[in-house]
Amino acid sequence: MNSLVNLAVVLICSYLLLVLLVFFGQSRLIYFPQAVQEIKITPDQVGLVYESVEIVTADDQTLHGWFVPAIAAKGTILFFQGNAGNISYRLDYLSMFNRLGYNVFIFDYRGYGQSSGTPSELGTYQDAMDAWRYLTEVKGFAPSSIGLFGESLGGAVATWLAAQENPGALMLASTFTSVPDLAEEIYPFLPIRLIARFNYNTLKLLQSSVTCPVLIAHSPQDEIVPFEHGQNLYQAVPQKKQFLALQGGHNEGFVFLRQDWVSMLQQFMDENLGII
Repeated sequence: MNSLVNLAVVLICSYLLLVLLVFFGQSRLIYFPQAVQEIKITPDQVGLVYESVEIVTADDQTLHGWFVPAIAAKGTILFFQGNAGNISYRLDYLSMFNRLGYNVFIFDYRGYGQSSGTPSELGTYQDAMDAWRYLTEVKGFAPSSIGLFGESLGGAVATWLAAQENPGALMLASTFTSVPDLAEEIYPFLPIRLIARFNYNTLKLLQSSVTCPVLIAHSPQDEIVPFEHGQNLYQAVPQKKQFLALQGGHNEGFVFLRQDWVSMLQQFMDENLGII
């Protein structure tokens, strides 16, 4: 009997230790800025003219980004990357938007690439707002001419910004409904709702606060953010919306890989950023 009691105590203590580790280490499960800090390639190396931009945020962090102008631009895309790497790993997207006739501004969240600070949920929201102000106040672009494009975690950040401001369109690629929703699927043995310190509730914001047209792109083969998340996000949008079914895994199903996907994205942008 004593051995069973001792075993139970060990198991309970081990479980509680695991819960504590997840509780205090959540940021390391969400943000991966340390994976790739170095900027290995710049837009000019793939034939794109660009401006290097530094933005001082409202809480005194410095964000590094690139503004890539398009000739006779139809509008401007504010790009929100996922949770790993840095802006130099998104040059294919920059090339695609430029080819379609759109300016694009991409930046590294605090703690990523050459940006200062440490990432956090509130921090990414602040970064998004300051990037928006750069485009609307410094560059002078009309809000209705700006489309927000977010991939994965960046989709949650872009949705938050769309709920605060009034962009011309919102485009989400491989984005989750919320961090607790996704975490419950990854760690079904943990009391996620009790210990979650991050929210990023994309679903709730789409249901209640986002009013611009929305495009959802997701792949049935996404092994990190299940396809159901994209479907649920689409169902949550009450206004004008469109769904783009991708193919491939989470780090493979990129919109720029197939011309029919690019054509659908272009039509959506042209219709909702004031071109057609």
